[in-house]
Order: sequence, then structure tokens, then C-alpha cells
Amino acid sequence: MTTPYLWTPPAVPSLPIRGSDARLPINRIFCVGRNYHAHAVEMGRPVDKSAERPFYFTKSTQTLVESGATVPYPPGTSNYHYEMELVLVIGKPGFRVAAENAHELVYGYACGLDMTRRDLQLVARDKGRPWDLGKDIEQGSVCSEVVPMPGVVIESGAIALQVNGVTKQSSDVDKLIWNIREILADLSQFYHLEPGDLIYTGTPEGVGAVLPGDQIRGQVAGVGEVVLHIGAAE
Repeated sequence: MTTPYLWTPPAVPSLPIRGSDARLPINRIFCVGRNYHAHAVEMGRPVDKSAERPFYFTKSTQTLVESGATVPYPPGTSNYHYEMELVLVIGKPGFRVAAENAHELVYGYACGLDMTRRDLQLVARDKGRPWDLGKDIEQGSVCSEVVPMPGVVIESGAIALQVNGVTKQSSDVDKLIWNIREILADLSQFYHLEPGDLIYTGTPEGVGAVLPGDQIRGQVAGVGEVVLHIGAAE
């Protein structure tokens, strides 16, 4: 029997899978804040791993957009930033997972852009308010196809981003403050992780603003590439 919804519910957000005709349904989007030392410093908030634990924010699955899209320059900002990230894709349920068993949750990886209204984020941060207007942006979670790597923990690999062909970010995943195992072990203390959860693992230094007409292109070695075109403002 068909459920008589008042209006048609939105389609399930999903991503293509390399080498498959199937699509991967997305459950939730988690993001790790300030997870590269040099980026934490450029944001004016250095991280002392010995005294802190990771922190997270979430983005609605309705913000997800596939690589190659053209998206409008969003309203309410004059400082729209790119953040290039390795995206971890969960393939099995897990709760209170030990770091040594964290690989069991890994389905694969993707390349992602955590687009950010930096001006609004910083106002919220400095006033102690939530970051939603700065981070939870329509069409602001960009993701490439998912590359299946069941049980594989990526520990190193070049991560880079270019705007209009000019390199803006260049680092290595081995510079993550909290690595893949540590992120999974910590986040699973707070959430029952589920298949289809995405974890944007953090961005290296070199974040900056883009304008309408710009092309963003980012890569993670061994994973692939993500591309985004910035359209005119709405």
C-alpha cells in the first residue's frame, strides 16, 4: 500500500560508486573541524591534541551535490570559501568502536568540498553561536564518486586543490591531527554510525574565497578528483 503523503517526499540523496551501476544512499554528513594543524593556525585556533578531542558539526543531506555541478553563489555572504577534504564512507554499523577495529566500518572514500560562508561562520564562532548559516549551505557539500575500499585505512596521500588552475591547497593526509581510526573511534562514542554516513575528515591550510565564474578542482591521491563550478549569485 502506498503511503498517502501530503506532498511528494524528496528523493534519497545518493552518490555514484566507481565500477558499479548502483548508487550509494547517503544517511548523514559529519564534518571534523580543524583537523590539520596548519589550517587550525590560519583560522586563529591552534589545536593541542594532548588536551583536546575532535569536534564535529553536521550538514544536512539536502546540501549534497555531485562533482561536476554548477552551483549558484549563495545568498548572505561576501566571503564564500572552499575546503578540500578526504571523505570517509561508512559501510557497516558501529557504536563505541575501538580504534584497532575501526577499519571494519570503512566502505570506501571520496573527494569532497565543504563549502563555507566564512564571514557568517566567524561571526557565529566569535559570538559562541551555532555554525549552521556558515556551514549548512544549500548545495554546499560537494562529493565525487565513491571509491570502494572495504576495510582500508588511508594513512597518507597528497591532497590538493586548484582554483582556475592555480594551486591553493597542497598537503598530505598524513598531516591529519586525528587520523581515520581515531575519528571513527571517537565519533562512535556519540553516534551509532550507520552505512551511508559520510565523514568529511578536515581541510588543510590554504582555504580562500571564490567568485562567480570560478572553477574549483581538488584531488586526493589514490581516491580521485572533485570539481565544482561557481555560478552567478541568486
